[in-house]
Amino acid sequence: MLSLRRILAFAAVSGAALALAVPAKADRIRNPTAVFAGLDKITGRIISFEVAIDETVQFGALQITPRVCWTRPPTEAPQTTSFSEVDEVTFNNEYRRIFTGWMYASSPGLHGVEHAIYDVWLTDCKGGTELVVDPKEPEAPPPPLNPDQRRPARPAQAPPSQRIDVAPPQGVPVQPRQTPSQRFFPTNPAPGRDPAGGN
Repeated sequence: MLSLRRILAFAAVSGAALALAVPAKADRIRNPTAVFAGLDKITGRIISFEVAIDETVQFGALQITPRVCWTRPPTEAPQTTSFSEVDEVTFNNEYRRIFTGWMYASSPGLHGVEHAIYDVWLTDCKGGTELVVDPKEPEAPPPPLNPDQRRPARPAQAPPSQRIDVAPPQGVPVQPRQTPSQRFFPTNPAPGRDPAGGN
């Protein structure tokens, strides 16, 4: 009987320890620079390049603009993410948005940009010291009770006249936002150099 009590006590203590060991929502670090890797499928060359937030660089026919780059503190599980926009420049000098969304450094095969000739994915974020503490969300109050039926009242629905905007589909022509600050053309003899003389 004594051993059963010890087993139950041990189970209760280990269950409480496991409940306390669940990680809390980690804070994030805002970084000023995103690090990408690009693959030229024709030559097989991979180039790593750094891009400042809201800066546009060109890799082959793709223009990449990161909007934010987040990492976690060293004491947390690593998670490196970047919200980026990627435009394709066609031979007619037209710009088409082919990617807008989050890239995850931990899974480049799932969250990278696959193009017919060029692939781009996030590898790291650099230079961040600003810790952004996410506010804790307050608990939602319980719905008000309908006194007649003792059931929760239905939430108010949005009026049908409100417009909901959605993002345009992939491949839609867009206007160029800014001239790339750097250009990388891996098919040229000197990789990483702008053939127009800008680098």
